[in-house]
Amino acid sequence: MFAAIIIGIFIISVIYAHSRGVEKQKLSRQLFDHSTFMAPINMFMTRFSTLPAKQPYFDTTAFPELQKLTENWQVIREEALRLQHHIKAAQANNDAGFNTFFKRGWKRFYLKWYSDAHPSAETLCPITTKLVNSIPSIKAAMFAELPPGAYLGKHRDPYAGSVRYHLGLSTPNDDRCFIEVDRQRHSWRDGEAVIFDETYVHWAENKTEQTRIILFCDIERPMKWRWAQSVNHWVGASLMSAASSPNDENDRTGAINRIFKYVHAARDAGQRLKKKNRTLYYVLKYLVIAAIFAAIILFSLL
Repeated sequence: MFAAIIIGIFIISVIYAHSRGVEKQKLSRQLFDHSTFMAPINMFMTRFSTLPAKQPYFDTTAFPELQKLTENWQVIREEALRLQHHIKAAQANNDAGFNTFFKRGWKRFYLKWYSDAHPSAETLCPITTKLVNSIPSIKAAMFAELPPGAYLGKHRDPYAGSVRYHLGLSTPNDDRCFIEVDRQRHSWRDGEAVIFDETYVHWAENKTEQTRIILFCDIERPMKWRWAQSVNHWVGASLMSAASSPNDENDRTGAINRIFKYVHAARDAGQRLKKKNRTLYYVLKYLVIAAIFAAIILFSLL
């Protein structure tokens, strides 16, 4: 009986995740998307939040504490431009969260990641790091660069415990450089902020000849009750902290990213197998995914 309840909750949460928004992934992709594995947690986060459950963008006035960043955007911009050559892709396959973006030219420099500080950021951009750390609701922050011609394909982020904040620092100030969230387009402008729900299908493109640099933050999603906020905070601190990725050898690498290089190697082997024998590749792929689903269900029963 208990197992049936757990399975039922999981199925309902997956249907709920798929139903959110105008833009949807194909059902076959949604079933095997990483956001599906997080669906029960994400349904909790969105349904018990003070923010509208089915709204892709949020008014920045809902987060008055972030006004401090907008007021200091020029200072932040100066630090970002000064260390631009440090904004780069992961050097050792140790950033699982953004690994696919690197192939498109996207780059980042971390300022903080949940409970982990980045000594490199404190050294190279002390003012921005201090500003970010002075706002408790900011759980993760980075400088993010999107070069000319770059395109980030449609995707959902896996975790709904946060919402995404972008502050334009050095942008083309052009409608051809944009992000589209649930078919609603926003083009970045210097000194302007936008907040959106990254669990909606979204994508970005820079069709201009100028590099775009923004301050990119994950803001803890506000919840209706203290106990729900505590759950959100705990999940972020325990689960998301494990995905910490370094800027250099002085920064910590989280557990997820310490093992990601092995996952990456297995993925490369899978791609080689796919070229040789597509049928065997898909059989093995779906067996692995089925095993993961089974493990999640079994773990929930323990």
